[in-house]
Amino acid sequence: MNDTFKILPILPLRGLVLYPKMILHFDVSREISKAALARAMKNGREIFVVCPKDIKINQPAVDDLHKIGVIAQVKQVMKLPNSELERVVVEGVCRGMLGSFAVGGKCITAQITPIEEMRVTGFSHEYEQAVVRQGKELFEEYAQTVKKISSNVIMDIISAEKAEELADCIAINAPFSWQKHQELLEIINPVKRLERLLIILKEETELNLLERKIQDKVQEGIDENQREYYLREQLKAISDELGEGEQLQNELEEYLSKIKEIGFAPETEDKLVKEAQKLAKMSSSSQDAYVVRNYLDTVLSLPWHTYSKDNLNIKKARKVLDRDHYGIDKVKDRILELIAVRQIKPDISGQIICLVGPPGVGKTSVARSLAEAMGRKYVRISLGGVHDEAEIRGHRRTYIGAMQGKIISAIKTAGTSNPLMLFDEIDKLGSDYKGDPSSAMLEVLDSEQNDTFMDNYIDIPYDLSKVFFITTANDASRIPEPLYDRMEIIELASYTGEEKFHIAKKHLYKKELKRHGLSAKQVHISDDALKLLIEKYTSEAGVRELERCIGKLMRKAAAEIVENKKSRVSFTARNLKAYLGTPKYKSEKLLPADTVGIVNGLAWTSVGGKLLRVEVNVLEGSGKVEFTGSLGDVMKESCAAAVSYIRSIADQYDMDKAFYKNADIHIHFPAGATPKDGPSAGIAIATAVLSALTASPVRRDIAMTGEISLKGRVLPIGGLREKAMGAYLAGVSKVIIPEDNIPDLDEVDDIVKAHVEFVSVSSLDEVFHQAFADVPEKREQPTVILEQKAEKRAEIRQ
Repeated sequence: MNDTFKILPILPLRGLVLYPKMILHFDVSREISKAALARAMKNGREIFVVCPKDIKINQPAVDDLHKIGVIAQVKQVMKLPNSELERVVVEGVCRGMLGSFAVGGKCITAQITPIEEMRVTGFSHEYEQAVVRQGKELFEEYAQTVKKISSNVIMDIISAEKAEELADCIAINAPFSWQKHQELLEIINPVKRLERLLIILKEETELNLLERKIQDKVQEGIDENQREYYLREQLKAISDELGEGEQLQNELEEYLSKIKEIGFAPETEDKLVKEAQKLAKMSSSSQDAYVVRNYLDTVLSLPWHTYSKDNLNIKKARKVLDRDHYGIDKVKDRILELIAVRQIKPDISGQIICLVGPPGVGKTSVARSLAEAMGRKYVRISLGGVHDEAEIRGHRRTYIGAMQGKIISAIKTAGTSNPLMLFDEIDKLGSDYKGDPSSAMLEVLDSEQNDTFMDNYIDIPYDLSKVFFITTANDASRIPEPLYDRMEIIELASYTGEEKFHIAKKHLYKKELKRHGLSAKQVHISDDALKLLIEKYTSEAGVRELERCIGKLMRKAAAEIVENKKSRVSFTARNLKAYLGTPKYKSEKLLPADTVGIVNGLAWTSVGGKLLRVEVNVLEGSGKVEFTGSLGDVMKESCAAAVSYIRSIADQYDMDKAFYKNADIHIHFPAGATPKDGPSAGIAIATAVLSALTASPVRRDIAMTGEISLKGRVLPIGGLREKAMGAYLAGVSKVIIPEDNIPDLDEVDDIVKAHVEFVSVSSLDEVFHQAFADVPEKREQPTVILEQKAEKRAEIRQ
């Protein structure tokens, strides 16, 4: 202790203890403290900072103060604006002892004796180091329980090597009570101070751990309902602060108003009201709120009880259909019949039409025209490639990103509950592990069930019974049987060349002019050019490729007008090649002469009917029969049946009876890269085999179609209308058909029947009689031979 003393003003700090080398910030308001600071600022800025024994005393005397304090340097005194407080910054210099002499005045002054930091005495260096190490370890444990001490402070404490440095550094940064801080301040010996600090650290660590344990128990003891109530109240308070509370309430009222206005069934209304109330309790920015809000918006945006008024004027409907489509009179008549029935009985249900035909014949446009004629909204759903049932019925809301199915989406788009809904390409529905969409379509297209159609997403029955459903397909055989049974099939056949010409002239030409911004004065396409386009540049049942060709001509014309400043561009049969290049297709032509072993068969394809030539060669060999031309199993069986039948009648014609032993027969169908199958070429194969074996030429202007039996009977076939059209386009003058197909001639176009003769047959003998230029002569069988054969058959029966 230093014997010299200083007369210094005293600054009593209640509840705060200052250490040497410690910087302390605090505010003062008492006059005694302000006077002490003012005196210190005049006399070298030194002041004695000490803690009162009782912090409740407002104006402490010298006897009310602890004897040990800290002599400090006043660094800054700043008066706060609009306040009587003064903010003070002091730095501790050294410990000091309050003397016995004091002088009165506005502030307390006293004799202060500085206490220098004493060296460690009475303890060995090893003991000091052990205490220092123990102090560091205990402080680390203490710091883990407090979590208010910065990493920089921890590093300073870890790097301290002397007892006095470590003791004061820990004391300065540890949040002990002021009494414990005062106790540490009064211990002058650094090692003893550190020993006391170790005890305090241990006590504080255990106390903090016990407090945490008690807090955890208390937290676990809180009732879950009380906790939820507390959190909800907090959430409500936060929402009110953010202005969301009123917004959620307004949103709830708006949803309830819409639900009431629509007029749902009681159980449906209760369900939607519960969803709206659930939404009001959620945070507007939560994911669950987004899901519920999206659900309610979807349900309430549907056109519940909203219907468009039907316009059932048959004259107007016929005018619209004739304006948009050339030909297809039978299809138009069936549609007009449907409208007439609806005019008599508006509430009729179950009228589901399926338009079947090759691509490009106008199936989709017919549905669009019907919607316009009836005054209904038109929506189209493409089913091609759909293989997930959820695309029809929708996804359940439990899935992320769930949404309604195509049916409900189309209803929402239409804005009415009775649109004309077109299911395009229903024959191309798929199925896999995700479900079978065709099964979901059963409910949609069944008039007994679709008044309560249930979409998985909206999960509320929706009435589809007023929707007018039309479906389209290219191949009716690929439509699932249960679906096929629910629809009325209307077939649209491929267009004739004449029909394509009129469609191109009356519709496609004008459509492409408008599309390209041109006028009839600027672009002209002659009739010969249109016919050449149809015959040489397109090969299709419909008119899509023809439309593209006309569009290409329009682009060529536009380039001529813009680039070469032409006022008019004309396309004729002569200059068409210069714009479109070499023709892509060659029209099917008849053979130049009647030929042995070649017969004109007929085939049905997706682009219409075509000639299917059968070629047969008979070669020296060992009785092999070979079939080529990418034939399917059914067609190979027809070839085998034809050869077997010819073999059974070999003795009736002038041919080698043992041809099945001495000759090889090769049956070939040209266009080998194109797969072929079906039984309808049977009579053509048999005729070609007989022609080759007897060297008898077959008439080149005849075509034939029909299935055969092993006994030579001619059986009915399908696709007669398309096959007849193919024969007509190829220039055939006579077509041989099965007798059972005579009723199908009513479906054949009049222009075909006017130019082609149809001959019905029931046996191959009749076919041979019509087909050969010179019918092969039958051998006259002697009576003796016939009697011997009869006796043999009788013996076999016995």
